[in-house]
Amino acid sequence: MTAKTYELRTFGCQMNVHDSERMSGLLEDAGYVRAPKDADGADVVVFNTCAVRENADNRLYGNLGQLAPKKASRPGMQIAVGGCLAQKDRETIVRRAPWVDVVFGTHNVGKLPVLLERARVREEAQVEIAESLEAFPSTLPTRRESAYAAWVSISVGCNNTCTFCIVPALRGKEKDRRPGDILAEIEALVAEGVTEITLLGQNVNAYGSDIGDREAFSKLLRACGRIDGLERVRFTSPHPRDFTDDVIAAMAETPNVMPQLHMPLQSGSSRILKAMRRSYRQERFLGIIENVRAAMPDAAISTDIIVGFPGETEEDFEETMHVVREARFAQAFTFQYSKRPGTPAAEMDGQIPKEVVQARYERLVALQDEISWEENKRQVGRTLELMVAEGEGRKDGETRRLSGRAPDSRLVHFTRPEEPVRPGDMVTVEISYAAPHHLLAEGRPLGVRRTRAGDAWEARQAAPEGGGVMLGLPKVGAPEPLPAPTGGCSAC
Repeated sequence: MTAKTYELRTFGCQMNVHDSERMSGLLEDAGYVRAPKDADGADVVVFNTCAVRENADNRLYGNLGQLAPKKASRPGMQIAVGGCLAQKDRETIVRRAPWVDVVFGTHNVGKLPVLLERARVREEAQVEIAESLEAFPSTLPTRRESAYAAWVSISVGCNNTCTFCIVPALRGKEKDRRPGDILAEIEALVAEGVTEITLLGQNVNAYGSDIGDREAFSKLLRACGRIDGLERVRFTSPHPRDFTDDVIAAMAETPNVMPQLHMPLQSGSSRILKAMRRSYRQERFLGIIENVRAAMPDAAISTDIIVGFPGETEEDFEETMHVVREARFAQAFTFQYSKRPGTPAAEMDGQIPKEVVQARYERLVALQDEISWEENKRQVGRTLELMVAEGEGRKDGETRRLSGRAPDSRLVHFTRPEEPVRPGDMVTVEISYAAPHHLLAEGRPLGVRRTRAGDAWEARQAAPEGGGVMLGLPKVGAPEPLPAPTGGCSAC
C-alpha cells in the first residue's frame, strides 16, 4: 500500500517554523511521507498560519480557494489549518472554507494525525482548539529541516501586553521548560552532529519568570558554553525590558554564544513606546546598545521597527530615525503598522493615513540601507570563519560560489574551494567586498575544516526521505536561515 503524502505550508515567525517541524514529525510518525517538490499535490495539505500581519487571513483564504477544485478532483484529499489564525478564528475558517477537514490551534499541535483520521472516518470537519498548552512541543516527534543547525524552544507564550500584538491572546502566558530538559535536548542534537542551535521563545530572555529565577537565561547561555561540540549558540527574540547586565556578560564571556543580537525597538519615540505598552524608553534602549557594544565591539545588532503606529507624529518618527542613526543596526526589519482585530491599538484614535505611513517607511528603509552598507564595508579585510549554508545563495551555481554565515550571522558568498565542502563544514575566508545585504570573499579560502555537522548533512542526503524522526528529543538539524521577524510574534 502506497503511503499517503503531505505538504506543509508555513507562515509567520520562527516559532511557527519550529512548530511545523513538529507537525512534520507527527505526520511521518503516523506513516505519511513528505510529497516530492515536483509532485502535483499531496494527500494532506497543512497550513500553519500567522495572525500578526493585516493580510494574514486574506492570504490563507486565497490559498484555500485555490485548493478547492484540486480537492474536489482528488478523492480522499484532506486540508488542515493550524497555528495562530486557527486559534483566533476557529469555526470561521470552516464557515468560509467548508472544504477544510481539520482546524487545530497553537496548544494542541500533537492532535493533528488523530484529527485527520477522525475527519476521514466521520466525513465531517473536526475543529479542536485547546485553550491552554497540552504538552510542551519538544515532547513531540520532529522532522528537522537541517542536519547541522537546530531550533531549541525554551519557552512558549508571552506575558507582555503590547497594544499592537495579538500573540499573547493566541499563544497564552509564558511557560518555561526546565533547564535540564533544554540542555538534554541540545546534548542529544550535538550527539547527532548539530553544531549550531538557536534558542527560541516569544520573549526569549524573559526565560525564568515562570520558574522563579531572574538570571535563568544567562545561566542557560553559560551552560550551553559547557557542551562539548556545540560551536554556535544564538537566540531570538529578546525584549529590552528583560535584557539585563548578566545576559550581556554571559554573551561576552561564553565563547560559543555568537556576537549577534536581535533587539526589537518598535519605535524610537518614548511617547509612542508608552502607547504601545512597551516597558522601556529611548534612553533605556540606547543604553542597552551601548553596553552590548562595550562588551562585544564586533556584535551585529538587528531590530524590528513599526512605522505609523496610531498617533505617531512627524516628531515621533524623527525620534525613531535618531535611534536608528545612533544604534547603527546591521539590519532592520521594518513594518508599516496594520490593524489587528482584537488588539487595543486597532481601536485607538489617530490612525495614520496610508500615504503618510508609506512615505515615512521609505525614508526609514533608505536610511537603514545606507547604514547597513556602511557597517558591512567595515567588514572588508576581516578574516572570518563561516559555517557553510545550504540553499542561501540563489546565484551560487552560476557564480561558482558557496554561501555561509559569519559568527555575527552576516551572509557571505565565497569562492568555492578546491577541496569539497558540505553544509555544516567551516571555511575561513577574507572579506573582499561589501554590499548592503551580503559580503563577498572573492579570494581563495584560507582554510577548510570538515566537521561532524558536515558528516551529519552527508548522512542525511544518503538516508531515505522521511527518515530520522524520533519521539521526544529531535534527531537532527533545523532550518539554516532565520525567517524575518514579523513585528509581533517573534518581536514582542
